[in-house]
Amino acid sequence: MNNIIAENIRKLLDELPSGISVVAVTKTRTPEEALEAYRAGLRIFGENRVQEMMTKRPLLPDDISWHLIGHLQSNKVKQAVAAASVIESVDSVRLLRLIDAEALAQGKCTDCLLQVHIATEETKSGFSLEEMAETDWRHVSDSLKAARICGLMGMATFTDDREKVRSEFRSLSDLFSRMRKQYFTGKSHFRELSMGMSGDWRLAVGEGSTMIRVGTLIFGERIFKAR
Repeated sequence: MNNIIAENIRKLLDELPSGISVVAVTKTRTPEEALEAYRAGLRIFGENRVQEMMTKRPLLPDDISWHLIGHLQSNKVKQAVAAASVIESVDSVRLLRLIDAEALAQGKCTDCLLQVHIATEETKSGFSLEEMAETDWRHVSDSLKAARICGLMGMATFTDDREKVRSEFRSLSDLFSRMRKQYFTGKSHFRELSMGMSGDWRLAVGEGSTMIRVGTLIFGERIFKAR
């Protein structure tokens, strides 16, 4: 298994264009598997749940950047701010302000990505494209004291229709470009476009992704034990 993880990472990095970050999705993976990914050179790990991040973090090297990529409930904001370097799943201005207040209370700066709903599945979270267009993001950004809006995150529809996926990624990339020009001119921290997972990362990169989130591609299919 260890050699397989290292080999999978080597193949991915060989194909991935330079300048694109890899978030190793360690959801349900053991600390030992995560450590193998670390030894193979990865330094950004993503977790869906705050509690799982808090459990694994003390068992792994300190120079890992932990990204929260799953839905964040307001009652978990304190723990998320304490554990995560980046919160990629900010899906409301209210949540962003809660993160900002908590980061200020903890004396730290928390980088955030705005999650945008670009897929057709209603189960996926995020701002609608209409909400994104109606919000004055310069005003929101300027009002923050300890949180920073560093870019956008989105998930495409789970489908074999490559053109549909490509179109959804393109819509997010276009939004990212418009926001950078309209609200974040001269703001170097607004630079991340997190889109693309194990099955569609090539399409995402083709549409301008700066960061991909991959788990199965690195660790293999998850094996769930019967209860």
